[in-house]
Amino acid sequence: MKKETRHRATIIDVAKRAGVSKSTVARVLGGSPNISEEAAERVHAAVSATGYEPNHLAVGMRSGRSGLLGLVIPDIANPFWADVARGAQDQAAKEGMSLLVFSSDWDSAKEAAHLRALRQARVDGAIINPVADNLDGLDRFGMPFVLIGSSAESFPDTSSVGSDIAQGVRLGMDVLLAHGHAQPAFILGPKSKLARARFLRAINQHCIERDIDPASLHTEDSDYTVEGGKEAMSRLLERASKGRHLAVFCANDLMALGAILAVRDAGLRCPEDVSILGFDGIPSGAFSWPALTTIEKDGRKIGSTTVTCLFDEMAGRPEHGRVYIPCRLIERGSLANLLAGNTDRLAAGR
Repeated sequence: MKKETRHRATIIDVAKRAGVSKSTVARVLGGSPNISEEAAERVHAAVSATGYEPNHLAVGMRSGRSGLLGLVIPDIANPFWADVARGAQDQAAKEGMSLLVFSSDWDSAKEAAHLRALRQARVDGAIINPVADNLDGLDRFGMPFVLIGSSAESFPDTSSVGSDIAQGVRLGMDVLLAHGHAQPAFILGPKSKLARARFLRAINQHCIERDIDPASLHTEDSDYTVEGGKEAMSRLLERASKGRHLAVFCANDLMALGAILAVRDAGLRCPEDVSILGFDGIPSGAFSWPALTTIEKDGRKIGSTTVTCLFDEMAGRPEHGRVYIPCRLIERGSLANLLAGNTDRLAAGR
């Protein structure tokens, strides 16, 4: 049976149905004020009836704008970055723009390929989370852009948006201390990443302010994945003192979820034996067992704010510098309160 190919409506079809010229259709769709109300109504009715969609590429060639923005993030599978993309998409849609989303998978070669694709698509601007912490020649992007993520702080002369990591780490350290965990262990990112250095710097500053020796704290490095967190937690458990409650602050929620799995595999319980604090606020943390206490980064706010900054860049308005979005605490069930004595009583009854 031969498959029918539906004819794609053109501006000529709209003009015939509305009983006007092609130029009149173009002027109506372009928002020209010098069109009678009756003619405009006929054109819009014809567009609706035929299903006509303007050729945005052709319109862009005439106007110098494509109506497209680009977003390059490191890991679309991480719910935090998916949230950033959603916030950016929603804000772009409010401005009548569409968003092209690419995931670099923390690979600089993929990132470069995605940026080439965005240039070829003639996007009006791009939002980029640089994979490398030391990008050379930012002008090679060839388009207005705003940076996001930790690497962006390496470029103080470029507009960027990100979470206030130092504020978020202090918030986490304060809640740990308030629950009796004066010397937690940490699961951090790879040593090659600026994000790890920023996280560790905030930890050290907090310890110094409270007369705690930072060298006394145990740390494990990992990649930012569930499996990485699980492996790092297993190493911490091997080094931990038997019978002593262990608290662990993870640099992202995927690591923290992996840490909970490692605790369970070791025959221990969270939070009775091991307390775990995450960082990101991804939705899946609410459905783990126990539900994950975490420091939430507002991914949607980051995405929407970055698009607003990008429109300013496209319009040639002054740069914003670094815009920090504050974090907030989400308390659930993975953090024991040692000061209340609950964990001691549970452990004694085992």
